[in-house]
Amino acid sequence: MEELQADETPTADGVSGRDRMRGQIVEVAAGLLAAGGRDAVSTRAVAAAAGTQAPTIYRLFGDKDGLLAAVLEYGFSTYLADKPPLDPAADPIADLRAGWELHIGFGLANPALFLLMYADTQPGKRPAAAEAGLAILRTRIRNIATAGRLRVDENLAAELVQAAGSGAVLALLAVPEDRRDPRLPDAMFDAVVAAITTPDTTAPGGTRNAGPTTAANALRAHLPELGMLTDGERHVLGEWLARITH
Repeated sequence: MEELQADETPTADGVSGRDRMRGQIVEVAAGLLAAGGRDAVSTRAVAAAAGTQAPTIYRLFGDKDGLLAAVLEYGFSTYLADKPPLDPAADPIADLRAGWELHIGFGLANPALFLLMYADTQPGKRPAAAEAGLAILRTRIRNIATAGRLRVDENLAAELVQAAGSGAVLALLAVPEDRRDPRLPDAMFDAVVAAITTPDTTAPGGTRNAGPTTAANALRAHLPELGMLTDGERHVLGEWLARITH
């Protein structure tokens, strides 16, 4: 088979032949991953399906791990594009639930990609795609803190939500589809929300039980807005508030 050349010259649409070939290979690899899991994404199989040769893959991606990292970015970019927009004015818990439901749906619809992203990772090294999702989650957690409803510090809350969401998907994927309990994701969400938030005091029957931790979380979330303080003062105040929330 004659190897396709990765031309660096941009075409009329501004995309070089190299980038076009790279995108084609990633799409082919993503299809093989979805159909047969990680083992199906060999350089030989991807090259054959993409109409090129293995040296092209090594030149564009370095090795198989580099190709899989590109597939993760490709798959997760679609996931992020489908995420509901962040709305600071919305109910922060409802906003968190919308992101949770998309996360669960994405994992169940793309099991091989999800396993690659959350189960087949190196210790201490989170894929860039997962980091991007966590950044969005942290913003949703910040909105809960701003509303004065976060009972634990923001980092712990974000890690708890991510662990619970990923754990729920992995638990569901571990059993045959016809034996999965559809109540699990909602039950898990309710449990983690109860662990990280206080009751809504504006809801009917709501009672105020904020306490110093919740108040400190809310003030920390508003620190960037405190323009009457110097950078040094905001830094010191942030350290004090962090001591309260930990």
